[in-house]
Amino acid sequence: MTDRHTDLPSQPSHQPDRRSLLSARKLALMASVVAGLGAGAFGLSQTSTPVDLFSTPAHAQVGNKVNQAQQPVGFADIVEKVKPSVISVKVNIAEKTAKNEDRAEDSPFQPGSPMERFFRRFGGEMPPGMRGHRGGGTMTGQGSGFFISADGYAVTNNHVVDGADKVEVTTDDGKTYKAKVIGTDQRTDLALIKAEGRTDFPFAKLSEGKPRIGDWVLAVGNPFGLGGTVTAGIVSASGRDIGNGPYDDFIQIDAPVNKGNSGGPAFDTNGEVMGVNTAIYSPSGGSVGIAFSIPASTVKTVVQQLKDKGSVSRGWIGVQIQPVTPEIADSLGLKKPDGALVAEPQPNGPAAKAGIESGDVITAVNGTPVKDARELARTIGGFAPGNTVKLTVVHKGADRELNLTLGQLPNQVEAKVNDGGDNGNSSSRGTEVPRLGLTVAPASSVAGAGKDGVVVTDVDPKSAAADRGFKEGDVILEVAGKNVASPGDVREAINTAKADNKNSVLIRVRSGGSSRFVAVPISAKG
Repeated sequence: MTDRHTDLPSQPSHQPDRRSLLSARKLALMASVVAGLGAGAFGLSQTSTPVDLFSTPAHAQVGNKVNQAQQPVGFADIVEKVKPSVISVKVNIAEKTAKNEDRAEDSPFQPGSPMERFFRRFGGEMPPGMRGHRGGGTMTGQGSGFFISADGYAVTNNHVVDGADKVEVTTDDGKTYKAKVIGTDQRTDLALIKAEGRTDFPFAKLSEGKPRIGDWVLAVGNPFGLGGTVTAGIVSASGRDIGNGPYDDFIQIDAPVNKGNSGGPAFDTNGEVMGVNTAIYSPSGGSVGIAFSIPASTVKTVVQQLKDKGSVSRGWIGVQIQPVTPEIADSLGLKKPDGALVAEPQPNGPAAKAGIESGDVITAVNGTPVKDARELARTIGGFAPGNTVKLTVVHKGADRELNLTLGQLPNQVEAKVNDGGDNGNSSSRGTEVPRLGLTVAPASSVAGAGKDGVVVTDVDPKSAAADRGFKEGDVILEVAGKNVASPGDVREAINTAKADNKNSVLIRVRSGGSSRFVAVPISAKG
C-alpha cells in the first residue's frame, strides 16, 4: 500500500504555503468562471470565430421583459396634432397709450387691487433682449394665441392686444401674417383677432366637457418670445376665484407657464382646448406651478358675442350682493349658508321693480340652485339683456318666486356716492349698546349722516363688532330685519333676537358708500 504522503512536495514546513493557497484560490475562481462561460469561453481559446458573449438565453429573456414593460406616457402624437394651431401674437402700441415697456404683458388690474398685489399677469422682468422694446415712437410686446377657424379667427388675451395699433401673428411654420382685433372683453380678459392672407389655417377645437381634477394638460405658447414651447402638467383645481371680479371661474393648472404664454391654449389629451392661459401666481416672476386658465365654456360664450357684434353684453338685475355666511344663515333662520344675500337693490333697477328688498336671499335662478353670490353673478351675466328669468327668493323667512326682465350690465358700475355720513363727527358721544360693543347716535343728530339709521360713534376694540370691521362713522340701517332710528330701536331689536334664542343678530350697515350685512354674535353682557 502506497503512503498517501509520498506524493506531497517534500517541504520542511508543516503548514500549507500561503502563496500556494492564494494561487489555488485564484485557479479555483478562474475555473468557476470558465465553467460558467462554458462553450463561449472554450471558443475564445480554441477558435478565431467571434462569439457574442451576451446572446445567451438568460439575456434574451431579460430583453424581452424590458420590451414588454409599459413605457412612460408621452405626448408627442398630441403635440404634433395641435401645435400648428398655436400662434405667437406680436403687437405694436403707440408710446402715448403704453404704460411701460411691457405694456402688452402689463397687469390690467387697478393699482392696489388684490389681483394687482398677488396675481401679476405673468409678472416679473423679462431677461435682457427678450422684453418688449421701444422703436420709432412705438412699443412692442408678445403673447400667444390659437386659431379657432380655418379663415383666421384666433383667440388671445385682452391684455395682450389692448391698445394695440398693429397686430401680427406668427404660425408654427415661421410665417407671419397681419391681423386685426375683432373685439375684446376686459371682464374675462379675452380677445378675438383675425389673421389675413389664408383660408386654410390649422385650427383647434374648444372642448365640450369639463376637466376633472388630475387630468393631464398641455400648455403650448410663446414664453419669453422663444417660439412654440410645450409644457405638461395636471389640472390642480377648478372654479378658482383670483380676485379679478365676480366672473372669476378659473381652471388652475401646474404645467409650467411663463411670461409670453398669455393667451395660449391649455390642451387636454384629446387635443381639444380646455382653457386659455391668462395668469400665474408668481412671487418670483417665474413659474412656480400655479397658473390659471379661462374655461372653454366661457371662451365659447364670449367669443361668439365678439364675433357677432364686437363686444359682450351681460344680463343685470341691479343689486349689491354678498355671500351668506353660517352666522348670517343662522340669523336669518336658513337651514344652510347657500344663496346670495341682497345687501341693497339699486333704485329703479330690475330687482327693485320686481319687489326684491334688502335682506332677501336669492337661492335659485330658473329653478337651478345658486350656491353663492359669485355663482349668481356668473349665472345672471350668462343671460342676454332683455331675457326674463325666474328668481327664487327667501323673503322674511318665506320662499317666493319673482319674474323679472334683465337689464344690461353697465360697462362701468359706479359706486353710490354717500353725501358724507361716514365721518363720525357726532355732536354727542351717543348711547352704548353693550351687547354689540358699539356706541351709537341717531343719524339725524350727526352732521352729514343723513336722516336714516344710527351712526356708530365708538367701537370697543375688544368686541365682536370690531372683529367684523365696524368703525366710527358707519351707519346702521337695520338690526334683525327692523329699521332703526335710535339707540333704543337697536336695543329692542337685540332683545327680541335674544328672546328668540338667536346666537347672533344681522345688521345692515352702510360704509364707504355701499351697504352690507354683518352677523354679530350677541354677548350675554348688557
